[in-house]
Amino acid sequence: MEQLSHYINGSRISGSSGRYGDVLNPATGEVQAHVPLANSQEIDNAVTFAKTVQPQWAAMNPQRRARVMMKFVSLLEKNIDSLAEVLSREHGKTLPDAAGDIQRGLEVVEYCIGAPQLLKGEFTDSAGPGIDMYSMRQPLGVTAGITPFNFPAMIPMWMFAPSLACGNAFILKPSERDPSVPLMLAELIEQAGAPKGLLQVINGDKEAVDAILQHPEIQSIGFVGSTPIAAYIYAQSSKYGKRVQCFGGAKNHMIVMPDADIDQAADALVGSGYGAAGERCMAISVAVPVGDETANQLIEKLIPRIEKLKVGPFTSGNDVDYGPVITADAKKKIEQLVETGINQGAKLVVDGRGFKLQGYENGFFIGPHLFDHVTTEMDIYKTEVFGPVLSTVRADSYETAINIAMDNEFGNGVAIFTRDGDTARDFANRINVGMVGVNVPIPVPLAYHTFGGWKKSVFGDLNQHGPDAFKFYTRTKTITARWPSGIKEGGEFTIPIME
Repeated sequence: MEQLSHYINGSRISGSSGRYGDVLNPATGEVQAHVPLANSQEIDNAVTFAKTVQPQWAAMNPQRRARVMMKFVSLLEKNIDSLAEVLSREHGKTLPDAAGDIQRGLEVVEYCIGAPQLLKGEFTDSAGPGIDMYSMRQPLGVTAGITPFNFPAMIPMWMFAPSLACGNAFILKPSERDPSVPLMLAELIEQAGAPKGLLQVINGDKEAVDAILQHPEIQSIGFVGSTPIAAYIYAQSSKYGKRVQCFGGAKNHMIVMPDADIDQAADALVGSGYGAAGERCMAISVAVPVGDETANQLIEKLIPRIEKLKVGPFTSGNDVDYGPVITADAKKKIEQLVETGINQGAKLVVDGRGFKLQGYENGFFIGPHLFDHVTTEMDIYKTEVFGPVLSTVRADSYETAINIAMDNEFGNGVAIFTRDGDTARDFANRINVGMVGVNVPIPVPLAYHTFGGWKKSVFGDLNQHGPDAFKFYTRTKTITARWPSGIKEGGEFTIPIME
């Protein structure tokens, strides 16, 4: 049985708490490794090392820090296949999907190579007689991130890459369900030239999380996960005076207008609804066709596409569309929501219940499900399923459709499929959702824009990656300077006026 570790001060360290968690193979249901669960003392040790190394890293000019990022990108590209295989083995997603997970994180690292430009301040010459005024962006110190199981490479890189580029140290608490890739990333960034102790990986559960939230030397917290936990972490971090950004749950809608290309819309829904077994915060889980004719055409197109989906382990290579969900508990929750949807009156038009894969009967596989005639009062609509389940909510008009999405408590992502520019423009302007797709089903911004939702999908006012990340991981300092020449003798007893 493999024994995993923490990564503290440049070394893999066995846990000292005496507590361990199981890392499962989702395809077989078997325990494949044990991971140590840190206590507060182990968190404190990691912070001590981080606090020691951070000042010398911050004193390094941004261009040199950017060169470390450049080497890190090169190492990621060189090791992407081995990283993807480890990721797939622990998470269950297909190899192409795992490689995409790494690639989208890598793109944020590439963006961080621009740190010298992104960290530039402002300067005003002669703001007053002999007075210059300028600002600078300075690092926070020791920062931390708590990341989810569904993107064990991408989301950690979304956090630690900009933090390090800004001159901070970083403590990463990844999901204990698939912790191996984060450990590998910490080793790779040291190979790229980062000093030991700059990026440390501490595995753990709520005890470790609370120790991070309460630690006085940790200046900021990033989190991605469910809304209840996001709200808890936001409240606790704020209580202890930390800067915090928390991203929670989602219920992403895709509105299909009567003039849309129905084949294109159906393909988009299958890929965005069932890819990665639906375990994406940007997955489309609700289709909203406008008009019964549109809905009937869409369902007709969806059924054969969904029935042809291939479900299996990542070892089957490119011949699989999606793999298992992460745990037996996740599978049970999804299956219960399906039954609830049926009991509450939704029509199950593609039934994935009872799916079994020969040789993998104990794996956490779920067949694809498609519901029609779902209403907004049903649990299958209100709950973030996080599984291969697509619900169809019929709307009698565009106004009804847009209001369905706007009235939902989540505001992470949304899409519209239409050929009409006026409708698309109105939709983009009016919708109260943070990321909007027009004929794009999963509107995840590229690294040089920011990622973040609205409403109960986010807690905090700055988004992930893009320019917001460099604002989040730095403080602005403004300097007003006047040199002795021309200064009048005597004290000044009023606020200076810049004339």
